[in-house]
Amino acid sequence: MAIVINIDVMLAKRKMSVTELSEKVGITMANLSILKNGKAKAIRLSTLEGICKALECQPGDILEYRKSQENE
Repeated sequence: MAIVINIDVMLAKRKMSVTELSEKVGITMANLSILKNGKAKAIRLSTLEGICKALECQPGDILEYRKSQENE
């Protein structure tokens, strides 16, 4: 997928566990795991907002566009 979600990087910077983040955002561990592993096809803006609020970051801190071979 061309969009990479770098939640692990921000979790490490904030010294926060995945469990703590899921509780703060109000999403299940399963859904957070899907996001972390790049398996998600979409993310709700409300979820993105909750993650950014909990991690005190901007969307660009956790979302990264990588050009894939298909797009070249």
